Amino acid sequence: MRAVVTRVGTMLGALALLMPVAGAAADRPPLREVQEIDGALLAVAIANEIRERCPEIEPRWIRAYGTLNALKARARDLGYSEPEIEDYVTSEAEKARMRRLGERYIRQHGADPGATAELCAFGRDEIARGSAVGRLLREK
Repeated sequence: MRAVVTRVGTMLGALALLMPVAGAAADRPPLREVQEIDGALLAVAIANEIRERCPEIEPRWIRAYGTLNALKARARDLGYSEPEIEDYVTSEAEKARMRRLGERYIRQHGADPGATAELCAFGRDEIARGSAVGRLLREK
């Protein structure tokens, strides 16, 4: 009987340790609301669209992968789990939201995201400005 009581006590102690973590997880905002993560991922998404559509612009692959790895590490540091991070970056709804945000950003900078020539000019301007988007790209 004593062994059973000890095991139950050990399990309750372990559960007590986990409860604050579970409570903290519920208090965290969705990753889409963490500006340092979402904003940087938006820059990656915009740069990716530019590099796919503009033959005279190429990605800085190492910098882009480094940025993505740093974002993932930062999300983990903030307490997000691998499944939460994966859900955020693979969600079709999040991808559609990023597309809308990216198009709005490009329009705010005076370019039509649907016009390839304007998108490419925007990309060259971003490279010249050294913006978050521009640092992920280079002209060929």
